[in-house]
Amino acid sequence: MVTEKLYYQDRYMRSFTARLQKSDRDEKGHFYVILNQTAFYPTGGGQPHDTGTLNGVNVYDVVEIDGEVRHYIEEPAEIHEAYIGEIDWNRRFDHMQQHTGQHILSAAFEEEFNYKTVSFHLGAEICSIDLEVESLPDEETAHVEKTVNNIIMENRPVETRWVSKEELSNFSLRKEVSVVDNIRLVIIPNFDYNGCGGTHPDSTGQVSSIKILHWEKQKKKKIRVYFVSGMRVLKQLDEKHKVIQELTNTLNSPQQDLNETAIRNLRLNQGLEKKVNELNMEMIEYEAESYIEQAESQINWKIAKAIFYDRPMPELQQLAKRITAKSDGILVLLINEKGDKLQLVCSRSNDVVINMNDLVKNTLPVIDGKGGGSDSIAQGGGDRLISAEELMMELMNQAAGFKNE
Repeated sequence: MVTEKLYYQDRYMRSFTARLQKSDRDEKGHFYVILNQTAFYPTGGGQPHDTGTLNGVNVYDVVEIDGEVRHYIEEPAEIHEAYIGEIDWNRRFDHMQQHTGQHILSAAFEEEFNYKTVSFHLGAEICSIDLEVESLPDEETAHVEKTVNNIIMENRPVETRWVSKEELSNFSLRKEVSVVDNIRLVIIPNFDYNGCGGTHPDSTGQVSSIKILHWEKQKKKKIRVYFVSGMRVLKQLDEKHKVIQELTNTLNSPQQDLNETAIRNLRLNQGLEKKVNELNMEMIEYEAESYIEQAESQINWKIAKAIFYDRPMPELQQLAKRITAKSDGILVLLINEKGDKLQLVCSRSNDVVINMNDLVKNTLPVIDGKGGGSDSIAQGGGDRLISAEELMMELMNQAAGFKNE
C-alpha cells in the first residue's frame, strides 16, 4: 500500500481528495489512517511533518513507514467514500522557507570558506546548522550573510530532479546521497546541488531573507550557527525591538547606549550588594555579642538560643559561627520558621563536648526532616509538624541527654 506523494508533484497543494486504504492503531494505541495519496509531508530529512485536517479531524503527526504515509489523527476514522485533506499552509510554507534557507546558508559557508555542514535542525522558533570548523570570525559570518541574501534577491530558481545513481556524477553535490534508488536532487543552478526529500519553494526569492542570529562552540571541533529565514526574520525583529524598547524605557537610555548603561548599572549594583553584605556582617557581629550576653548558664556550658521567622539560612549559619568564635563554653541553638517548614542550625565552641551532627540528626525525626553537618556545626529542616517553641524544647532535651552521658 505505497502512498502516492502529492507534495512532490505540487508542493503548493493546500488541499486534496483521497481514498482510505487502512485505518488502525499503532503499538501505543494512537489512531492513524493510510490513504492512496496525500499532500501531507511526513517527518524526514531534517524537516518536520505537516499538520492539518482530514475530513475536519486534526492530523497531528505524519510519518512514513515502508512507503506508507501514516496520518495520525485525534479520533478514530469514520468510513467515507472520500477523504478531504487540508494542509496547515502557514506551517508548511514556513518549513519550506527554513529548509531552503538552510540549503543556501550551508552552500554559502562551503562555497566561500569550505566549511561543511554536518547537521541541521529545523526548530519551532530557530534553526541551526553545525559546521565542521573550530572557530568562526565575525567577518566571515557577515560575509556569508551578505552572500545568502544576495542569492535570495537574485530570485534564482529552485529546481527538483529525480536521477539515477549513475547520473549523480553529472552534478557537483555538497555531500553524498543516503539512498541508491529514487534519488531526488534540490538544485539552485550554479550554486547548490543537494540530495534532499524535503519541500522547497520554486525560487530563492520566496525565502525572503536569512538572518544569522548567533553561534556557539560545540564538542568535537564544531560550531553551531543559529539562524532564521522568511517570516521568522520579521518575528525575531519584532520581538527584539519590543525588548529593546522596554529596556530603553527601563534604563532611560537610547538604544545605542544600552550596553554601556547596563554595565554601569551592574557595577553600581555590585557595589551596593557589597555594601549591603558588609553592613549585614556588621549587624551579625552585633547580634552575636547580644546573644552571648543573653546566653543561659548551664552546669557545663552556656546556651544561646533564638527563634526567627523567614530568615535566610546562610545568615543563621553565619550568626552561629560568629557566636561560637567569640565565646568559649557556649552551645548555639537557632530555629527558623519559614512557611510550613522549620529549619535549625546548631553549633558549639571548641570546648563543648557535644557532636552537633548527632544532635541535629537525633532531633530531625520530630519534624520528618533531613540534614547534617560536622561535629561542630550542623543544620537541617523539615515540616512544621510541631511549633518552633516545641522544636526548641526537643533540642534542649537532646542537648541535656548529651550532657548526662
